[in-house]
Parts: sequence; structure tokens; C-alpha cells
Amino acid sequence: MTTPAVQQSVLGAIGNTSLVRLTRVVPPDSADIYAKLEWENPTGSMKDRMALGVIEAAERTGRLKPGGTVVEYTGGSTGTSLALVCAARGYRIRIVTSDAFSREKLDHMRALGAELTLVPSQDGKTTRKLITDMIDKARELSSEPGTFWVNQLHNPDTIDGYAGLADEIWAQTQGAVDAFVHCVGTAASSRGVATALKRRKTSVRLAVVEPAESAVLSGGPPGPHKIEGVGIGAIPPLYDASVVDEVVAVPTADAKAMARRLASQEQLFGGTSSGANVLAAIQVARRLGPGKTVVTLMCDSGLKYLSTDVYRDA
Repeated sequence: MTTPAVQQSVLGAIGNTSLVRLTRVVPPDSADIYAKLEWENPTGSMKDRMALGVIEAAERTGRLKPGGTVVEYTGGSTGTSLALVCAARGYRIRIVTSDAFSREKLDHMRALGAELTLVPSQDGKTTRKLITDMIDKARELSSEPGTFWVNQLHNPDTIDGYAGLADEIWAQTQGAVDAFVHCVGTAASSRGVATALKRRKTSVRLAVVEPAESAVLSGGPPGPHKIEGVGIGAIPPLYDASVVDEVVAVPTADAKAMARRLASQEQLFGGTSSGANVLAAIQVARRLGPGKTVVTLMCDSGLKYLSTDVYRDA
């Protein structure tokens, strides 16, 4: 076993996460399913990769200068990751978020120094109106001098932030990956990983995942749901249908149930989007059959959801 190198900053600990084979929730006569444990990143989320990439790109291009302020709207994981990077780099950060997202995420952002503006939700659920209201508030805050607005739904730098994740998947599977399965929020991570993998191997399939209650990628109407961080109620501006091979809609209740199964049967403690990812990966694996390899993500840690009903539902 290789001992990890000593890092001179917490930012050096981002990436190089483990890839683990699922054994107990995967049905027989299907492809192998592997999950990247993205909670091994410093804030417990895959978003650390994107946050570092976006801030570094803004610094290179002069959009973010020393002493500047970073503004963003977020369901929590992106905000926590940005707060980490901004704290390490010495920037002020202002986050627009909501009571729709877990208390743990809000507290984590505050602990890292973020200043929060809370936008009220509809019964604690993610809706298209909530996302629009959050964006409008972030736009207002970004008008102040010396401010860099990340604007993740429209910022292509978020896509490049996930190139390293694709490189890791390729190396860890020794190029044997046949499909990548992942939820769509901004679409940056699914697009970034799939594009990089398809450059190496054109036959790699991308299956994107969305809440069944808001299956807009499948052509359905938007609706409220409780899979945090995904399903914005509209087709994201960064979504590229040309790299998508299929769309899988997963009900919130099923995603929660799979998150609990992963904890009890695979000892993998993730959030609701991780449960949705694995459910969709199982569908893909059944179709591909034995001898193939499907990779998905445990997007973040279940520790971020202990105040929610994910691990309290019967």
C-alpha cells in the first residue's frame, strides 16, 4: 500500500479518492459496480474538486483578485467546498442557500467562515422557484465591487474541475470502465467526467440520474423533491445531451431507501443522491451484464444528512 504524500495545504488533499466494489446490493448476472468514495475529500464531498478548479481559474484570469469576495447560490455541498477553498486562499465568501437543505450543510459552511443568506423554501423541498430565487439573490450580492460570482449553472470552469476525477476512474479501473452513472444538478460533473472518459474510450456510456418527481431531462414536468443538490426543475445550461446515452429517473423514497441499504449492507454511509446513483447504476449493470464495469459516485457523506429523515425513515 502506498503511503499518501504529506500535503502543504488542505487543498492538496482534494482528489485521489478510493474506488470500492459493491457486493451485497448488486444483483446476480449483472455488471460489476464500483463506487468512488468522494466523501474522502476534505469537506466530505466531490464538490471540493470543482471549487478548487473554479477559484484557480478565476485567479488566473483576474476575475478574482487578492482581498476579493466570492458569492454563490448553493444547496450546501458546493458552498461548503467554496468556503474551504476561500478560507485557504484568504477570500471572503457569501453564500445564498435555503432551509430546504440539511442543517449540517449550513453549519459546516458557517464553520468554514461563510456568510449565509437563507431563502425560504416550499415545505423544505427543492423547487424551480427556490433555485430561481436563490440565483436572483446571488446576482444582487454580486453587484458589489470586488466580487466574483461563481454562477455554477453557467460557469464552464466547473466542468474542467472534474477532469481529474475521470483520470482517477480510468487509472483505477485500468481502462475497463464501460459506463459512468451520476446524478445531474448543474450537469458539470457528469459532463466533465463522461467527456474525458469518452476521449479515451468512445464506447463508455453515460447514464444521468434525476428525481422522478422532477424528471425534466426525461421530458416530464418539474416538481418538488428531496434529493438534495440535484434536479433543479429545468434543463441545466451546462447539460450536453450529446454525451448522454440514457436518463434514469429515481423516486426520492427509493433513493433514501438505497442510501440506508448501502449503510447497513455495504457499510457505505452516503446521502440521498448517492442512493439514487447506485439504484440507477444497478439498472445499467443489469442491461450490460457480467464482464462489464459500471462506475458511480458516493457524492458525499451521510454525516451531512443526520438532521434529515434519510436515516430515520422506516
